[in-house]
Amino acid sequence: VYKRQDLHNNQSWLMYGTFLTGGKLTNTMAIRWGSYKVKGFYDELIRVTGKPRPAADALCQYLRGLTDREIDEYKSAAEMAIHVMGVTFTVYTEEEGSIDRAWPFDIIPRIIPASEWLQIEEGLKQRVLALNLFIDDLYHDRNIVRDGVFPASLLKDSVNYRKQCVGINPPGGIWAHICGSDLVRDKDGTVYVLEDNLRVPSGVSYMLENRLVMKRVFPDLFEEQSILPVDDYPSQLYDMLASLSPRAIEQPEIVVLTPGIYNSAYFEHSYLAQQMGAELVQGSDLIVDKDDCVYMRTVEGMSRVDVIYRRVDDMFLDPEVFNPESRLGVPGLMRAWKAGNVALANAPGAGVADDKVVYSYVPEIIRYYLDEEPKIGNVPTYKCIDRNDRAYVLEHLDELVIKPANESGGYGMLIGPQATRKEREQFEKLIRRDPRNYIGQPLLTLSTAPTLIGNRVEPRHLDLRPFILSGPSSSYVTTGGLTRVALRKGSTVVNSSQGGGSKDTW
Repeated sequence: VYKRQDLHNNQSWLMYGTFLTGGKLTNTMAIRWGSYKVKGFYDELIRVTGKPRPAADALCQYLRGLTDREIDEYKSAAEMAIHVMGVTFTVYTEEEGSIDRAWPFDIIPRIIPASEWLQIEEGLKQRVLALNLFIDDLYHDRNIVRDGVFPASLLKDSVNYRKQCVGINPPGGIWAHICGSDLVRDKDGTVYVLEDNLRVPSGVSYMLENRLVMKRVFPDLFEEQSILPVDDYPSQLYDMLASLSPRAIEQPEIVVLTPGIYNSAYFEHSYLAQQMGAELVQGSDLIVDKDDCVYMRTVEGMSRVDVIYRRVDDMFLDPEVFNPESRLGVPGLMRAWKAGNVALANAPGAGVADDKVVYSYVPEIIRYYLDEEPKIGNVPTYKCIDRNDRAYVLEHLDELVIKPANESGGYGMLIGPQATRKEREQFEKLIRRDPRNYIGQPLLTLSTAPTLIGNRVEPRHLDLRPFILSGPSSSYVTTGGLTRVALRKGSTVVNSSQGGGSKDTW
């Protein structure tokens, strides 16, 4: 390895020469797809025969031609790009508190054929449309409850139902303007929705940054292949938010409301505000005046705010209505929203549908409001609130995944086949004590994709989180989304807080 210094630009390069061993050139071929074994899973890039899927053929051929040294260079380039761009996520530990870590990224992308994606996109739009109709109905006439399709008891016990939102009419009847639905694929290739995130879904900034990293590392691949772009998401988000403005003006004042720098998603809050050209604010930057309008404090005086993209949970939004001790929200904000003087995205109360027990009713919700069959199915789900389902779950704890209704990030659940007897006994007590709070699902054999482990490719399980934007007159789905990958061998937990990483999605 030779290093040359450019004295004028104060930059240096590593210039790789040829290594000689016994008089012969060494050009180690790092990736041999013939030795990559799928082992009973659906693999996103490689078929059971060991040959690439058609959409992945060009990529696999390219990767086959790389040497160990070239792979190291690409990995180092990706790590350097992530460091320079400041892409981080925050984890919390009892020992060290909050820690910012570099975003874990794998340079082998996940590939989805465009023809398949068009079907998924239609299914996602259908799902979110039905969920918005469902939320609006719950805060108005409750026809779905009256008609016996959705149990009233579930609504009564919902921790995310906000009685303060009853009778409010957000623009277009849209409550969940930004939704992140997690998709998984089973071993037979079937795509399912695993859950819907309707409160303050996160992760889209990492989708965008993953693409920027890949363009820096593999610019030639983007020139040679027709990879659909994701770069337009910030402008799509801005246009959707602007369409909610209560004032018919050309450039409404849009702000991103963040809890602050210690929030685990603060990187995303600041990133999206910057990309949209919106102001990043905290609760102390806003005030509700006597006219029930929201104003932002600026160096030039007060400026009226039209739309708030809020990344603060419901219970901290307005101390006059929710938690009186909250310092993250804005006193009077709910008054301003109810009066129609400011738009909130997502709307308070949207989380009533962000519940894993409600999730189990989504197919019925789609049929009820749209008179259509779901275009993307749910994972088979047992409701512990149902006596027969609960009996089955308790008898099969060693086979099922048990999830609490409102936890996220992979926390609070039991993976039965991997759990100890003591852990299963503990969950049996939890289910018997509060059956409303738990569901059971079979342990899916999540699809895999080739992932670089050292200089070898090994299969790792993954999921996909596309983002759906819904405005009064249009909707938009990202072309692909955030692919999260379980970097630990055999693990199906993809969350970054628990050892997961991510890939670019082509």
